[in-house]
Amino acid sequence: MTVPEGVVAVLKPPGLTSSDVVTDIRRIFGTRRVGHAGTLDPGASGVLLICVERATRLFDYIVDKQKEYIAEIAFGAETDTQDSYGTVMRTCDKVVSEEEIIAVLARFRGEIEQCVPVYSALNQNGVKLYKLARQGKEIEEKRRKITVHDIEYLHKTGENRYLIRVCCSKGTYIRTICHDIGRAVGNCAHMSFLLRTRCGTHTLADAYSTAKLKELKEQGRLASAVIPPDKAVAYLPELQLRDTPKNRRFFLNGAQLNVNADDGVYRVYCSGEFLGLGGVNGSTLTVKLVLNRAGDE
Repeated sequence: MTVPEGVVAVLKPPGLTSSDVVTDIRRIFGTRRVGHAGTLDPGASGVLLICVERATRLFDYIVDKQKEYIAEIAFGAETDTQDSYGTVMRTCDKVVSEEEIIAVLARFRGEIEQCVPVYSALNQNGVKLYKLARQGKEIEEKRRKITVHDIEYLHKTGENRYLIRVCCSKGTYIRTICHDIGRAVGNCAHMSFLLRTRCGTHTLADAYSTAKLKELKEQGRLASAVIPPDKAVAYLPELQLRDTPKNRRFFLNGAQLNVNADDGVYRVYCSGEFLGLGGVNGSTLTVKLVLNRAGDE
């Protein structure tokens, strides 16, 4: 049986790692050629994009897309992990108002610099930071720039607990934003809940639980849950090559072609058939990725 190729938007439940989800998808699809595009912390839930078969080559074109989250900030305690799974390191008695939160959110819009939490998957000398933190080893402070496209206050959920929505670039730590908001209002805080509602153009409405995917497989309809490779990168413009066997063959063999198109990256088609991705520079089309089965023959 041919394995459906493309991208699957999986609804990850809290308690599973992103790698656990990859393992489940490998079993369901019957292939080891599976990878996730952007990690979700074990305690978080929401949209996790999984690439299957040839679509794993699209990783770099999917992982860079905007992400959107709903997060709950719990004021009154800071933890070493900046979420509810860590050890409380500091407490505060102050009750924060909605007005105070709204007033500081503007500081977190645009390009900002974050201090990477010590409990993260980034590496220091080839070792993940969270492993060094658990061993009590000294960790160098790592800072990096991220972009928060939008951040807004939603509503109160309980005593000193509030929901916010964040639309941001890849690599953003939402728990760090929650921690930093706590400091900004003269309090302390951690992230008590996180839901990724969107990854690129793929939303919760597009996402399937692994249980639903198993059900679709039993019904022989697993392919219906898979986003075809070209649709997964539909934000890229389309380039139709002239309908000749030579053009198709040249592209699949990695040869350059002269085209009438502006510079940029394109989804390349010939006779309506998706061939892969190509880059145009000065009217010359160069192959970036071949995603047509004929390209592997």
